[in-house]
Amino acid sequence: MASTAAFALPDLWDRLIGTQPDPELWVVVATGLAALAVVVPHASWRVARNAVTIAHEGGHGLVALLTGRTLTGIRLHSDTSGLTVSRGKPYGLGMILTAAAGYTAPPLLGLGGAALLAAGRVTLLLWAATALLLAMLVMIRNVYGVLTVVLAAAAFLLVSWLAGVLVQAAFAYAVVWFLLLGGVRPAFELQVQRSRGGAADSDADQLARLTHVPAGLWLFLFHVVSLCSLLGGGRWLLGG
Repeated sequence: MASTAAFALPDLWDRLIGTQPDPELWVVVATGLAALAVVVPHASWRVARNAVTIAHEGGHGLVALLTGRTLTGIRLHSDTSGLTVSRGKPYGLGMILTAAAGYTAPPLLGLGGAALLAAGRVTLLLWAATALLLAMLVMIRNVYGVLTVVLAAAAFLLVSWLAGVLVQAAFAYAVVWFLLLGGVRPAFELQVQRSRGGAADSDADQLARLTHVPAGLWLFLFHVVSLCSLLGGGRWLLGG
């Protein structure tokens, strides 16, 4: 058994850091169109937006930790809203970066994923996503949130272990396209809500109170990050 383990560990490492062949262009285009077909219609978006919420709240949580704040919990709700609670100074750079991380996290994760796929690192992307989801699971504080994150992590794990090379590539490209495309829509939704007098305690409004910079400028930043990520990531995925 020790001998088997000795051989297995190098194999796992080689699989993790190794490159996989690029899928044919039609696979890349088809997964992009499939992601677009999920993001645009309201009915499918209402369900799929849960994945964007995971990335959104995960972004808040990760940056809170990186800036020295104490992360106390994350909640994900069935209406696709979420809440990340951290302790620390209620002002300053750490709080600003934490508040700004939510809307920017999904498109930036998509951009990072596109960079990995452009380098042929399909397996690394799948395993990194699984690791991030499992790390996030520790901080989830409600049943619906636990169920959502467990299902997402299980999907990545099963595909990475059981699926063939083509299925893994198609799944990875579909996920990255979804983050890039799905990362654009929330900022526009927030803009519409604010124009109707809603979302008074949104991330943009919290940032406005923290920085004395108008919420509209923070919304503009969210748009810039998401659209630039989509353009850059899309170009990488298409082999630009």
